[in-house]
Amino acid sequence: MTAFTINGRAVKVAAEPDTPLLWVIRDQLKLTGTKFGCGIALCGACTVHLDGEPVRSCQTQLQDVTGRQVTTIEGLSPDSSHPLQKAWIGEQAPQCGYCQSGQIMQAAALLASNPHPSREQIVEHMDGNLCRCGTYDRIIRAIERAAQEN
Repeated sequence: MTAFTINGRAVKVAAEPDTPLLWVIRDQLKLTGTKFGCGIALCGACTVHLDGEPVRSCQTQLQDVTGRQVTTIEGLSPDSSHPLQKAWIGEQAPQCGYCQSGQIMQAAALLASNPHPSREQIVEHMDGNLCRCGTYDRIIRAIERAAQEN
């Protein structure tokens, strides 16, 4: 059994130590907001926070989260009232929506460490989170909007 905290709740999970955290989150804990995109940590769809830092859950092993804090998109805000979630809606950032939870989690880590980033800092921090629909300008505007509301 591997014990850790997810979205503020202590859990114990029975799985092989090298099981990707993504599959524990989705299949065992039934938190399906975190998406599978590529499986090799290149797209960012599976981004979650581990002790406040963004990580790709498809390449983070269960053994690496023992005793640590994991936050998924579901844990960012219980009622979608996080400034980024509101800004995402306000800027109509999602198109298909598939990558958006990973995008939001990556952006949340940025705003936690830098509440008022420049456009250049946003672009640099978000580099590596891919959007198949190409809504990058809307994503940047949403992050800028959330930073202004902070």
